[in-house]
Amino acid sequence: MSSTTTQNITTALSKLNIQEPTVYENSHPDVNVVDLMRDYITQELHKISGIDVSLIFPALEWTNTLSRGDLLIPVPRLRVKGKNPKDLAVEWAEKFPLGEFLSKVESNGPFLQFFFNPEFLFKIVTPDILKRKEEYGAAKLVENKKVLIEFSSPNIAKPFHAGHLRSTIIGGFLSNLYEKLGWDVIRMNYLGDWGKQFGLLAVGFERYGSEEALTKDPINHLFEVYVRVNKDIEAEDASLPESESTNGKARAYFKKMEDGDADALKLWERFRNLSIKKYINTYARLNIKYDVYSGESQVPKEKMENALEIFKEKDLIHEDKGALLIDLTKFNKKLGKTIVQKSDGTTLYITRDVGAAMDRHEKYKFDKMIYVIAAQQDLHTAQFFEILKQMGFEWAKDLQHVNFGMVQGMSTRKGTVVFLDNILEETKDKMHEVMKKNEEKYKQIENPEEVADLVGISAVMIQDMQSKRINNYEFKWERMLSFEGDTGPYLQYAHSRLRSVERNASNITEHDIVNADYSLLTEEAANTLIRLLAQYPDVLRNALKTHEPATVVTYLFKLTHQVSSCYDVLWVAGQEKPLATARLALYSAARQVLNNGMRLLGLTPVDRM
Repeated sequence: MSSTTTQNITTALSKLNIQEPTVYENSHPDVNVVDLMRDYITQELHKISGIDVSLIFPALEWTNTLSRGDLLIPVPRLRVKGKNPKDLAVEWAEKFPLGEFLSKVESNGPFLQFFFNPEFLFKIVTPDILKRKEEYGAAKLVENKKVLIEFSSPNIAKPFHAGHLRSTIIGGFLSNLYEKLGWDVIRMNYLGDWGKQFGLLAVGFERYGSEEALTKDPINHLFEVYVRVNKDIEAEDASLPESESTNGKARAYFKKMEDGDADALKLWERFRNLSIKKYINTYARLNIKYDVYSGESQVPKEKMENALEIFKEKDLIHEDKGALLIDLTKFNKKLGKTIVQKSDGTTLYITRDVGAAMDRHEKYKFDKMIYVIAAQQDLHTAQFFEILKQMGFEWAKDLQHVNFGMVQGMSTRKGTVVFLDNILEETKDKMHEVMKKNEEKYKQIENPEEVADLVGISAVMIQDMQSKRINNYEFKWERMLSFEGDTGPYLQYAHSRLRSVERNASNITEHDIVNADYSLLTEEAANTLIRLLAQYPDVLRNALKTHEPATVVTYLFKLTHQVSSCYDVLWVAGQEKPLATARLALYSAARQVLNNGMRLLGLTPVDRM
């Protein structure tokens, strides 16, 4: 961010001759007006009560409804001995100086509630949004910190199933969020690209493969081959000798891969590269690009051998029927025992994961690594984090598992196996059908196919991000594609409607907006809207704490509902120019924040639909 943008709110204060309050630790008042308010309230409450500022600042909380204020303090959190919190709240509310910043301070039982002054917010927040545009909400919360986020991670030649979809969407959001808040982000896709199934694929491709189909649609074709060769295994008579059975041939082929046989690896590499090429296009539709396509195959052998040596050194393993186990119950009862090497000497996922983590730490020197993996893997992930800790790696504490629930009932209308592409195609078609129903509007859209695709993708993504990620949810076509209620298409509609307000006010110039007279905005609807817009930078910070996309989604629905109720009262068309300009500035600020929030979630906002 350039210095002009970071100076914004602070500079605006001095222009208005308003004294800036003391800036406390973890506060960024130059880019977040709620922090400015926290600073002011902390400073003044300290003067009134004598309580240490280090207790006041962190005790300031959001309210769940604006009728309870913009920030509140639960007085008991301030630990004042021998006084009734309710009495203190009353006493402090009466003494509290409002200054330029607050419109009122109220006591409500043991709570002290602070209401921001909308006149102040109009003058500070609206210009801040219109000036910083897509940077509004961003803040440099850290200096020179690197986070590696592993997400999506499908298996080559198997369907890209609903779990991968969730991991992709959540991981994409987290990558954007960390970037907005000052982190250097490495996006990694760790593909399932190794193992006996590649032996199976090779055997199957020899029998059923088609060069043409492979080049045209590698993922679907490899999956067809995989299904057919698995049917061969089912049909085979158990009396076949190992060398003639499909399973035996697959094992032998994979053994050749493990031993570095050039021909075996050449075919495997083709499958892998063609699949990645196809994935890149699909991810692009979801606004996701990766810095690294890694995979199980990329974990260096010596790293896994190194891991096994450390296990022995630290006396972590014991042998059982030729297999090597680590008993984790010594460190945590719930973690049980886990096998790290099978009796035939082959390693397992967990050893590979440990090797991969060691390799990444060496390569990327991350300050934090996040794994976006389904909750079914909670135990596996906890075991593998614990093993790294017991191996003595200090950085094991910087690993984090962001988990999520299941998607139920996800199948296309045509069949059961779901590739991500099919889902996206299907939503696009359905959206297109809906759009055609309004002939008048449809005629004005230059690229209806593209718009249908963007709206369809919003439908899929918002349905996924709407509730807490740990919850399972049912994939419902009807619900997802509706323009009514809180859905992706509704957010797109809200954005295009705000765009249309801007288009219709073409007589108001940018110069007019810069000089808007905000004192003309007096309606309650406008006050509520500006109080919501002021919260956006704080919403991002909150989402960073919880790793919940739902935090941002809920906020955007609140915002769009409020904009919607403004339309009845805050008319732009047919008003005197100064009033029309002030209202348009407010609507433009709302559109910018909606746009920023949608992009953060990975959506592309449309201008017409």
